[in-house]
Amino acid sequence: MRFPRIVLPAVLLVVLHQALPAANANEPVEPRRNEIVRMVRQDCGSCHGLTLQGGLGPALTPLALAERSPDSLVWTILQGRPGTAMPGWARFLSEDEARWVVARLAEGFPQELAKREGGR
Repeated sequence: MRFPRIVLPAVLLVVLHQALPAANANEPVEPRRNEIVRMVRQDCGSCHGLTLQGGLGPALTPLALAERSPDSLVWTILQGRPGTAMPGWARFLSEDEARWVVARLAEGFPQELAKREGGR
């Protein structure tokens, strides 16, 4: 059975539209999302630089992380790096939250919500 050319793109659009909410289902919601942003900016920033451009720890910019596996970055966030100053954050972040952090780092990490709203 052959479908008209318009049917397949329409079906794909419907399938993708239904899949998008599921892709964001693990995204933290406010106020937790802002807590995580603050944690990364302040706690991670204390070693990786407040702008995440590097310091004691390496830069956490999209360019610096481009060659790294997201799974290895999630593992590093949760478990740390033994023998280094990098602690594990599994007590403070779930795996889904760590994956969200890695995805945001790949995009360029957001500023804290309060800072963005205060700057208007």
